[in-house]
Amino acid sequence: MRRWSQVETGKRMGYSNTLISYLERGQRSPTRPFAVKADEVFGTGDLFLELWRRYTRAAQLEGFAEFADAEARCRRLRALALTVVTGLFQVPDYAWALALAAVERGAITRAAAEQRVEFLLTRQQLLLQKSPPIVHAVLDESCLARPIGGPVVMGKQFDHLAELAARPNITIQVAPFSLAENLPFTLPVILLDLPDGTVIGYAESQTQGHLERRRQTVAGWEREYDQLLVEALPKAPSLALIRKARRELAP
Repeated sequence: MRRWSQVETGKRMGYSNTLISYLERGQRSPTRPFAVKADEVFGTGDLFLELWRRYTRAAQLEGFAEFADAEARCRRLRALALTVVTGLFQVPDYAWALALAAVERGAITRAAAEQRVEFLLTRQQLLLQKSPPIVHAVLDESCLARPIGGPVVMGKQFDHLAELAARPNITIQVAPFSLAENLPFTLPVILLDLPDGTVIGYAESQTQGHLERRRQTVAGWEREYDQLLVEALPKAPSLALIRKARRELAP
């Protein structure tokens, strides 16, 4: 057992003793870099990192932790985003705007907001792997029209979408408002192709996430998604619409 003071602990880890005190009293939430550094300093393998993962996932919607585990292993990911840009594509400022708005509404605590954003940024490492999965995302046009975080944040988000669309493993399409009632889904949906060949689905409501494993149901989702790809704008017109939205941002 180490008998280091908060000052000594902070010095060894490269953090202030004030932060160490806040963490010990539960006034601040740990971050992934902090957990990694703690394992390094205390020689505990991945203990603190695993505790951070459990702590972070406890703040997510029911059903989300199992989905996140599957997402990290997937070989292909297909997503439909409604209202807001899909999580894997969100820039930090966009994610923070959503999280802080939930704090202001009283839906979550500030600590939960920090956990939510930190975990999202960790999930996004999936796109930076040496062999990343194939990703296909359809964004409802409402994702482009809703100014999350204001013009500056949306400008960053649009630029990031354009950069992602240029990657060989990522395809982005936009489902225009003109699809109207022909949009097949009323909730955001994600389909994951796993290494063993199985496909699972994930849908999320306001209060609960649902991981769908039943083959018949997932097959139905796949058929609907395939039809959506036909009716959504092709790649080039989709990117043109994203760039148009970028140019039209209020100064």
